[in-house]
Amino acid sequence: MQTITYEPIGIIHSEFIKPKGVPIQPTGANMAKGSIDLFPKYIEGLKDLDGFSHIILLYHFHLSKIPELIVNPYMDNEEKHGIFATRAPSRPNSIGLSIVKLIGIEKNILFIQDVDIVDGTPLLDIKPYISKFDLRENVKIGWLNKNIHKLSETKDDERFTN
Repeated sequence: MQTITYEPIGIIHSEFIKPKGVPIQPTGANMAKGSIDLFPKYIEGLKDLDGFSHIILLYHFHLSKIPELIVNPYMDNEEKHGIFATRAPSRPNSIGLSIVKLIGIEKNILFIQDVDIVDGTPLLDIKPYISKFDLRENVKIGWLNKNIHKLSETKDDERFTN
């Protein structure tokens, strides 16, 4: 199998200087604001993005520790789960995904809201969120079903960082 290498297309900025205390999902971020400093060579790729209210950010969890395949995720301190049944940041490929609100674009700066990302995080890609493509009905949420009520109060406690 060949090695896959990605280069960041920009840097995500937020009010969260370190992982501790970061909301664990955008819906728990309480409208936290941030910005994306897109590298100038990618500005042309922003054409027409301002017509979307939300965007999907794919980024590199640059502060994560070496992953384990069985983890205690943020919303279940009592039981361990397989890494692929969680959204824990310490992953075999350390790729993060967040759907955030796009507030505006000025040249190469994107202003965003509902940010659950540490300041300085390398951005890998941006995609428009399209509810007709991305929204699913009759969704099962596995082990989270008993803990989903904890979402708004659960924050990063640094269990997945060095």
